[in-house]
Amino acid sequence: MRLLFVVDPLAGLKPHKDSSVAMMRAAAARGHEVHACEARQLYVRLGTVCADCDALDVRAGDDWFHMRGRRESALGDFDAVLMRTDPPVDTDYLLATHLLGIAEASGARVLNHPAALRDFNEKLAILTFPQFVAPTLVAAQAVEIEAFLIEHGDVIVKPLTEMGGAGIFRLTVGDPNRNAILETLTQRGRRAIMAQRYLPEIADGDKRILLIDGEVVPWALARIPQPGETRGNLAAGGTARAQRLSARDREIAETIAPWAKAQGIFLAGLDVIGECLTEINVTSPTGFQEIAAQAGHDVAAQFVAALERA
Repeated sequence: MRLLFVVDPLAGLKPHKDSSVAMMRAAAARGHEVHACEARQLYVRLGTVCADCDALDVRAGDDWFHMRGRRESALGDFDAVLMRTDPPVDTDYLLATHLLGIAEASGARVLNHPAALRDFNEKLAILTFPQFVAPTLVAAQAVEIEAFLIEHGDVIVKPLTEMGGAGIFRLTVGDPNRNAILETLTQRGRRAIMAQRYLPEIADGDKRILLIDGEVVPWALARIPQPGETRGNLAAGGTARAQRLSARDREIAETIAPWAKAQGIFLAGLDVIGECLTEINVTSPTGFQEIAAQAGHDVAAQFVAALERA
């Protein structure tokens, strides 16, 4: 297969932990061609979506790639185009999904589907499955958020467009900074945010569960917060622990997996704290390398094998 990865700048990817790097290595190991570009390198010429693509030699170690040359290619010339650009889902990101959608309409195979990347906000998507969600509010007005805080006493508030734990705060009724935090997150009532009842099970980790083409990866990656920290995100200093799925984890994952596949979400990352679903990640889910290193389950190889079948 000829595969195109639409990623952030290659030099900034961390070869020891980045899941996109693991995917590329697994694809190369199975004899597939690996190409890469950034979203800014997508363009339309005479109705055809193209990109300035780098053909890569991919290998182990820190010096993990070598560029063999750059050339213009139509996205339809690849067997699959994998959109792996990190959030935020801002204007530039959304414009890239529109270009990918044009390519898809002309026959290109784009994963995840561009429409799914636009339609399913990673925070709001959980509301499709209310049976798995802790008490949750989405609002911009401080009066609504404060009423929710008074009702539950201890809540998490977070923006709807960020990743890696950015902008997440824990608030209690007596927090002297609550007004300033809410003013900042909501831009003084102009932007909706999410508030959820605080889940003390975060001490045992924020579990990342991966779905690949409707199949559930049997290992989760629990991101354990540092002492005194609320966020388990690895980007926020959390430590990673691979563990088998619990019965509740599997119930959540097996309920969502067929829905995700039907929506064109080839790869999804579910975030579960305790017994509650907190996010459905569809942009660039991670955790491949940590699970492989700790549990011996080669998630990247499972991903590429699913690509081959698809």
